[in-house]
This record gives sequence, C-alpha cells and structure tokens, in this order.
Amino acid sequence: MDYKKTNAPLTTTIHDLVDMAQQTGNIYETVCIISKRANQIAAEMKSDLEKKLQEFASMNDNLEEISENREQIEISRYYEKLPKPTLIATQEYNDHELAFRNLAKEKDDFNF
Repeated sequence: MDYKKTNAPLTTTIHDLVDMAQQTGNIYETVCIISKRANQIAAEMKSDLEKKLQEFASMNDNLEEISENREQIEISRYYEKLPKPTLIATQEYNDHELAFRNLAKEKDDFNF
C-alpha cells in the first residue's frame, strides 16, 4: 500500500485490542504484526525523504541555497503532515490489507 494515499487518521485514535486480535487470536501477535509493518513503512518513508533531500545536497555555499532551502522545507513539511507509520499500519491491519503468517503455528500444524 502506498503510504501517501492512505486513509489513516492523522491523529492517534483509540482501538479495542480485543476486537483487533480476532484475526490472530492473540493480542500480542496482533501488536507484533502492526509494529513490524510500521517499521517497514517508516523505513520506506525515510528512504524516500532521503532521496528527495539528496537532490539539494551540495558542498558549495552560494546564493541559490536560500531558494533551495525553501524547497527542502516544503518537502520536510509534507512528510511531517503524513500520518505516522503506526497509524498507517493499524489502518492497513483493520482494513485486512496486511498479509501475515505465523511460522511457529504452521510448523506445529505440520508436525501432527
């Protein structure tokens, strides 16, 4: 899912963890799934931001730096206004857009 086109809320919301855990049957597993996905989203956002800001990197100080600095600020503000990775991951989980599996459970089922 593209984090730029998400319908996740911009502010923190309250969720009932018991209801959220119905997909996995375990609250802790649910939290682990959401946190791993949030880390993936955060890494993707960070790499995208770094790529965009590298365009402005220069070793020389010049008069054009002031106008480029405004563009850097605009890009940074855009990324600051995006929902936090945990909110995006939680929304993806609630919308059943995350694919996950528990290898330990699969291994136990296979051994029977």
